[in-house]
Amino acid sequence: MTREEAWNLLTEFNKEPFHLHHAEVVEGLMRYFAVQEGLAEEADFWGVVGLLHDLDFEQYPQEHCAKEQQIMQERGIDPRIIHAVASHGYAIVNEIFPEHKMEKILYAVDELSGLVGATALMLPSKSVADLQIKTLRKKYRQPSFAAGCSREVIARGAELLGWTLDELLEKTLDAMKALGPLANAK
Repeated sequence: MTREEAWNLLTEFNKEPFHLHHAEVVEGLMRYFAVQEGLAEEADFWGVVGLLHDLDFEQYPQEHCAKEQQIMQERGIDPRIIHAVASHGYAIVNEIFPEHKMEKILYAVDELSGLVGATALMLPSKSVADLQIKTLRKKYRQPSFAAGCSREVIARGAELLGWTLDELLEKTLDAMKALGPLANAK
């Protein structure tokens, strides 16, 4: 599946700028991590997975991760993409385990990208570029801050990856900084 095909599918089911922006941020993070993990040749695939991970969320929030599987299966999309996007709902809305490194990274950074973005909005510049790791750690430890970003999922994601929580926070912040202005909330 090409990026253009993935974008067309995404925009068929998503119209809200927030959802489209989030999809592009996660796409960028997945591409970044593919390169960091020595899998640059898979960056396009990882990016497509990131772009489509919340395909069904805007229209079918109560069927999240289930409806997107149905939509993609009906369109004959690569089963690896279907499994990967569905696995980011592991222990949240389904029991589809993130098996591959790429799936584990998606699982971990999806929630964390929201926390990073919300934390950056607290800065005078409102820019991820100016966010320091100590500020992110502090906000992570405040459960009432960006309460919709599950700390349990973030911690489980670090564990699935075999990374410490600090490693996950630092690597994801570095990745979001590498995205430049795209990483900033709109």
